Amino acid sequence: MAKKLVGLLVGFLFLFLGMRLTDAQAAPAANGTQAALADEIKAKGAVLMDAETGRVLFAQNAHLRLPMASTTKIMTALIALEQERLDDYFTVSTAAVHVEGSSMGLLEGDSVSLRALAYGMLLPSGNDAANAAAMRIAGSLPDFADLMNARAEEIGLDDTHFVTPSGLNDPNHYSTAYDMALLAREALKNPLFAEICSQSKAVVQYGNPPYNRWMQNHNRLLRSYEGTVGVKTGYTTAAGRCLVSCAERDGIKLIAVTLNCPDDWNVHAKLYDSYFSRMVLTNVAKILPDIQIPVMGGTASKVRAVYEKPPKLAVLEGEAVTVDVTAEPILFAPAERGRVVGNLSVCLSGQPVLEFPLTLGKTVKVSQKSNLLEKLFGNQS
Repeated sequence: MAKKLVGLLVGFLFLFLGMRLTDAQAAPAANGTQAALADEIKAKGAVLMDAETGRVLFAQNAHLRLPMASTTKIMTALIALEQERLDDYFTVSTAAVHVEGSSMGLLEGDSVSLRALAYGMLLPSGNDAANAAAMRIAGSLPDFADLMNARAEEIGLDDTHFVTPSGLNDPNHYSTAYDMALLAREALKNPLFAEICSQSKAVVQYGNPPYNRWMQNHNRLLRSYEGTVGVKTGYTTAAGRCLVSCAERDGIKLIAVTLNCPDDWNVHAKLYDSYFSRMVLTNVAKILPDIQIPVMGGTASKVRAVYEKPPKLAVLEGEAVTVDVTAEPILFAPAERGRVVGNLSVCLSGQPVLEFPLTLGKTVKVSQKSNLLEKLFGNQS
């Protein structure tokens, strides 16, 4: 019994140290694409991100703080759509409609809902819509900015600070290409946000009394680039042309961001073309290991560690897909179902893109028939 147990322990010791499974060899495809595009992307900041994992495929001054103009409204619309009673009508504040720049056409005395305001922000980029939503939700623009910054902290936007709900210029209102990609990724998880920003045009009701109005989306990629599903345009003299977009092809969804880019429509199309053509959706579940951990003093000699089934991953051609597992080398009964005993990471080219806790798939009770410790070491009393 002792020899069998020692052999079992040795066999599973690698779990404590960590193991790696690989199904491909690394290739410099990603770096080559980045280098080839670097001279062509005339933006002060740019990022291309995989929407599923959040990994960055292309970056150019990704963490440089810059004004982001009306792409700000991604956050404002997201907060608006996270409120309750989206279809309740209310009268817009007089101060909200007196704002410079783009407009959804609100007038004093108009009745509108938060849902309609979200359309007004994401399609015609209404500054009046952003202000009206902010004042309805928080009571004032500064108080709403506090909500925006709190939500930014939750998402992990470390280089972003909001002052206005619309994106009008302010020296303390800034973000980065990377942060805006993270924001878009978070916003697109909201089904209503994703539905609204994907529409080229829509009918929305508001007015005094409310009546049907047609709205046209400023995002030209929705009409010119196949697979585009959002997200938001922006422009001020100080910020230049800003664009956050998202496109999907063959199950792969990518998010592109450019800040201060004069040729943004073509640049986004170029980024998508360059990476979609080099990526394939891969089922990594097929290479994941069956993890069993030995148990001492239990009704079973080992127990399976389970983990969440990973989604299919967008993998660049020739890119290495690896799995790293770290787990406790041995357990002592009782071992309860659901107990966290380690971690599993799926990596692309050595970088973790998905991580899952390992938990016990069932409970192992203390054995009533024998005590393995006593058999190994004898009665020490």
